[in-house]
Amino acid sequence: MRSLCKRIAVVVWACAVAFAVLPALAKEAPPTAADPALEARVLAIAEELRCLVCQNETIAASHADLAVDLRKQIALKLQAGQSKQEIVDFMVARYGDFVLYRPALNARTVLLWFGPFALLLVAGAVMALNIRRRRRATDGTDWTPDKAQRARDLLSEGSERP
Repeated sequence: MRSLCKRIAVVVWACAVAFAVLPALAKEAPPTAADPALEARVLAIAEELRCLVCQNETIAASHADLAVDLRKQIALKLQAGQSKQEIVDFMVARYGDFVLYRPALNARTVLLWFGPFALLLVAGAVMALNIRRRRRATDGTDWTPDKAQRARDLLSEGSERP
């Protein structure tokens, strides 16, 4: 039993050390440009593009090698004098609409933009119909004076018991 407790203690200690040391070893993404103004422009464009590896992060937030390469490519294109729209158009032409973190509203993405609202409306309508149907089923139309008297008699019998 002591041996098992010692092993568990060693594992817990090792995990504690690992969780204390690992954040200190984590690196921030290195800047892709020496010029802070250029770096700010690169990050502004990279915030609008999705990392193709991570898929839930922007290129600016991702540490994946592809994201680093794409940030460098954005910096090179900005240094070459291309505009933000030209760079975004190049990325879309190369990787498709998926690279856009906020895709444009067009015929192919209309369901993406309005689908959740449509589902919410359908769910609300179904819920309203169910509530209305249940109210109609229990509105008391089958409650007759004879049934009411019987219920009163049953309630009065229950209260007379000691």
